Amino acid sequence: MKYEFKVKKIDVTAGGKNVVVLNKEDAEDIDVGIMDRVKVKTNGKEAVAIVDLTEKYIKKGQIGCFSDLVKRLGLKNNQKVRIEPIEKPETVEYIKKKLDGIELSKEEINAIIRDVMRETLSDVELTALVSAMYIRGLTDKETIGLTKAIINSGATLEFKKRPILDKHCVGGVPGNRTTMIIVPIVAAAGLTIPKTSSRSITSAAGTADTMEVLAPVSLSVEKIKEVVEKTNGCMVWGGGVNLAAADDKLIKIRHPLNLDPKGVLLASILAKKKAVGATHVLIDIPIGLGAKVASKKEAQALAEDFMKIGSALGMEVNCIITPGYDPVGQAVGPALEAREVLKILKGEQVSPDLVEKSLVMSGLLLEMGGKVKKGQGRLLAEKILRKGEALQKMREIIEAQGGNPDIEPEDIKIGKKSLDIYSKETGRIFLVNVKKINSIARAAGAPKDKGAGVYLYVEKGDKVKKGQKLFTIYAESSRKLKAAQELVEKLKPIEFEKIILGEYSTERKPMVYEFH
Repeated sequence: MKYEFKVKKIDVTAGGKNVVVLNKEDAEDIDVGIMDRVKVKTNGKEAVAIVDLTEKYIKKGQIGCFSDLVKRLGLKNNQKVRIEPIEKPETVEYIKKKLDGIELSKEEINAIIRDVMRETLSDVELTALVSAMYIRGLTDKETIGLTKAIINSGATLEFKKRPILDKHCVGGVPGNRTTMIIVPIVAAAGLTIPKTSSRSITSAAGTADTMEVLAPVSLSVEKIKEVVEKTNGCMVWGGGVNLAAADDKLIKIRHPLNLDPKGVLLASILAKKKAVGATHVLIDIPIGLGAKVASKKEAQALAEDFMKIGSALGMEVNCIITPGYDPVGQAVGPALEAREVLKILKGEQVSPDLVEKSLVMSGLLLEMGGKVKKGQGRLLAEKILRKGEALQKMREIIEAQGGNPDIEPEDIKIGKKSLDIYSKETGRIFLVNVKKINSIARAAGAPKDKGAGVYLYVEKGDKVKKGQKLFTIYAESSRKLKAAQELVEKLKPIEFEKIILGEYSTERKPMVYEFH
């Protein structure tokens, strides 16, 4: 049965969900409750919405519509719409099935992803799905099915050239801005590498946040193709072009609980690679305290899964296990990282760990792409970097994406407010905690404030003297700088080795700081 109500717009987003609010008495009359579904119809358009209830805010005869639904259906205040109660989607039963530990079929997984895209599953139901995948795990068959369903949920890129190279880092380590060095090196060698990257979720900067300092990253599929055909490469925000679209919706559910089920992680990463037409992929798996992967054993198992699932999807996937016990580069935050990348491409002697990691990974990709024989890739990568060919290619990509190709490191503005952090004692550094450095940089305003972040002067193993500068915090406002300073005092992100009676001990003690 259909019922008619007058629209009352609610200027609040529901995170992309279709949500309506009914007066409790109206809901009782039409026999719907909280979290039930109704089909909303008007002007030849319709959408399935999730129901919430109120006793006062929405009057009888009204239907409150959140801004997501208002935009989707083009609704206006007092406009009449028809609603029809409907049953919960069949996919809710599939979620229960997974909670019971039963393997889902390809058709059931496809149906779930279709409902994810239609916004007909509530956050509660999606959380149950992710939790079931986390607790019960995914079989190889389910992982392949999920990957294919995510690929089909959005746009894909197709290029005439072959091979198509790509790389990805599973994340967790600040300052790991290898992409912005690797892409221009590989593209300068004549290979094709259309790199789509994410924005930060929990870190101080994602590659897309950092590249955005130099050029626009929200490009259309057509523009991406144009850039790649012109320069051999690009560095764009994947979320801006609807590639593997369902993945972004699942990430929103995974993030609050910090749940990263292995099968979902594999599907998430490989779907994005397949969506850009990649034939050869290099996966970076950092390990260490604070990184997403803690041990070498865990990393090796994950690498084997990446290669196995990648092969089933028609891609050659190789993995590199790298140190993730402290930040890779010295800069943490969009503008600081962009400035550091340009300095490296210009041949300045900064962040040797970031340079070496980028050269090794570039070399592996050059070998995978058939440019050189095995074992010769790093030498070619270093030659391209040293001769300035990577810098020239980066400037071509910046210009093609709509940025200023003549930008220099000193042109990049960093936070006007800064605070130097000094050591109050002498010793050897045992740990630079990557999670804590990320938290401090975010407290300073990164990545939203492009100029905010942290610049490090020390790393694990360094001997530090009392009064030596450890790092500098940059912020756009005094308030955020103070918040970051307070977090330094609370978290103490750098830890010392402790010497007992002249012998080394693995016992650690937090660094003591002084501020100037």
